[in-house]
Amino acid sequence: MFNRSCPTGKIVYASLPIAEDVLIELWSRNEYNSAIAPIAVYRCDDCGFYHLTSKGPMNDKLSKAISSGQINRQREANRWEDKFKKR
Repeated sequence: MFNRSCPTGKIVYASLPIAEDVLIELWSRNEYNSAIAPIAVYRCDDCGFYHLTSKGPMNDKLSKAISSGQINRQREANRWEDKFKKR
């Protein structure tokens, strides 16, 4: 299991693909206000790993997931999954 920390206290992701997958998963699970939403991934100068940020240009993978409808489809799937869990 990956267990690293960053002096900034931010959540650490081991690689760019993992951080991008988490970013997309968060968008599929949450309804974000665009002003505070995580929209990008960056490599940290302090720890060398990856973090999410609400600053800068939107991550290409996230942008494509939104424009293709992938995020909305996953949100709907998550809603149905949550309904079945409540039974």
